Amino acid sequence: MPMTTLTQPERVAERGRRTPPPAPAAPPVQRGVALAGVALAAGLLAVTLVTQGVAQAALLLLGVGLGFGLFHSRFGFTSAWRQLVAVGQGRALRAHTLLIATTAILFAPFLSAGVSPTGVDVAGYVSPVGVGLLVGATLFGFGMQIGGACASGTLYAVGSGHTAILLTLGGFVAGATVGAAHIGWWEERPALEPVSLADVFGGPWGGLAVTLAVLALIAGATVLVGRRRNPPPVAPVATATGVARALRGSWPLWFGALALAVLNLGVLLVSGAPWGVTTAFALWGSKAAGALGIADPSTWGFWSGDKAAVLQGSVLAESTSLTNFGIMTGALIASALAGAFTLHRRVPGRLAAGAVVGGLLMGYGARLAYGCNIGAYLGGIASLSLHGWVWGVMALLGTWIGLRVRPFFGLSRPRAEDGVC
Repeated sequence: MPMTTLTQPERVAERGRRTPPPAPAAPPVQRGVALAGVALAAGLLAVTLVTQGVAQAALLLLGVGLGFGLFHSRFGFTSAWRQLVAVGQGRALRAHTLLIATTAILFAPFLSAGVSPTGVDVAGYVSPVGVGLLVGATLFGFGMQIGGACASGTLYAVGSGHTAILLTLGGFVAGATVGAAHIGWWEERPALEPVSLADVFGGPWGGLAVTLAVLALIAGATVLVGRRRNPPPVAPVATATGVARALRGSWPLWFGALALAVLNLGVLLVSGAPWGVTTAFALWGSKAAGALGIADPSTWGFWSGDKAAVLQGSVLAESTSLTNFGIMTGALIASALAGAFTLHRRVPGRLAAGAVVGGLLMGYGARLAYGCNIGAYLGGIASLSLHGWVWGVMALLGTWIGLRVRPFFGLSRPRAEDGVC
């Protein structure tokens, strides 16, 4: 009897579509941890309100909301790209397209007008496309696959008790600081002037239409990849049911995407710029370097011009610092309500090394590339900037490279049958 060779689509059909097991029930609320998180948030809010005013206090609250949403929806960028590249699972990347599309739609009228309803001048993130962007975004994609998290993921993982991610955060701050010191050299490398799709396609609404069309094509492409490769379903997260699910999670990815988009709009309207993360890391590290006598950050090009006052001021006066503090605090509260706050006391040596190296690469890369997965990728594309798209492509390349290096740091390379990767 002659042997028959099945085509890839036929092999997928023969295996059948895989369905995830039901989600387990959420553990009991960790009341003590939750109360500690609420007390911490209240204390930060009071200090910020008294010393910085209502607008900065609002940014802290928006950060708490972002941390709550990131944790309860487990909204990840690192895992989304890893799932797509490793096993063809595009569910999380489709959530990215929903988040970016919704953010772009919400941003459009205010970026077009250049002012918020409260009279705050607003502007998106539109940056050059050059050598620094190409190198930085690739380093970032590589780093997040060995560091264990992206910029936003690092913050909410720290808030929920992941000790290894504290090492990633430390590396992130150090890398961003070194990047700030080196930025002058990178800015001298070849680069194109900033390109806004609004200028290319006849105005903001034309640029928005093209952006939404490309996002729709990407979402459709992930569906085709999934049909061809038949990836395993993503393992479900323990969840509460009924009304309690709003506070205890887990939220559907689509709901998390919409919540994060609305909160990002809040950040834009209050601060005048989209949500960002890594400027705060450079600020924290630069202040520490100056205080310890390691360097004089005021001489670095990164802290010249308008940013000189940021370096000299309080961290509570800087927008991304406030939202970062809020994200960690919000994730602390959310994880405790979900019964999922856990301190990991032992971190294997290779895993610790990967966390530090990954953080260093992400911090350095973010400075070269005008931001991270939040400021450059989400904020850039939602601002109709070409650099956001280029950032995403190069970070995807870095992800592909990083997946092949993961075993060196004691991390697994996802296999076709893995439901969590």
